[in-house]
Amino acid sequence: MSMYIIDDHPLVRQAIAMLLRRMRPASKVIELEKFSELQAAIIKNGDPELFVLDLLLPGVKGTSAVKDVKSMYTTVPLVVISSMPAGEAEETCIEAGADIYIEKSSPANEISAAIQGLFAAENGDEEVVLVGEVKLSKRQKQLIVMLDRGLSNRDIATELEISEHTVKVHLWRLFRRLDVKSRTQTLHFARMNGLL
Repeated sequence: MSMYIIDDHPLVRQAIAMLLRRMRPASKVIELEKFSELQAAIIKNGDPELFVLDLLLPGVKGTSAVKDVKSMYTTVPLVVISSMPAGEAEETCIEAGADIYIEKSSPANEISAAIQGLFAAENGDEEVVLVGEVKLSKRQKQLIVMLDRGLSNRDIATELEISEHTVKVHLWRLFRRLDVKSRTQTLHFARMNGLL
């Protein structure tokens, strides 16, 4: 399994690669400058376990690279890292299929925690509950209850003893699984399906 970083800025690419190598020493980290190099790199280096993708790549319009990667590798976690402030860009990327959005200006420990949180969410996603056609993990059921209590991301992180980034990852996965876009829609779904 390999982790793929696609960023046209060498320093950023190398820094992310260094973080990933520390996190997962057994995994191969592949650094690419252009999105067009990805398919050949996957053929050469093996199946992906993670994508880290710059939002502003030369020759790529908007979130098209995010959509392309997610259409080919729906279950592989995808991190968008960008110099653009979160806000609207983050929302657009998540809607396109990204799992998390990280600003390049974030400290290394925050970037590391966000990616670790993504892996933790992947590994801790045991499916235990079937709600209609939707399977929810124990953690996702727990999040629904916490949302109903009105807890903020920070409150949830404190209660579960995880990072806020990990909470965001869990929430985005929950939203995607329920095919909703907000906490309000999540709670509506939960009430309509007897989860609360």
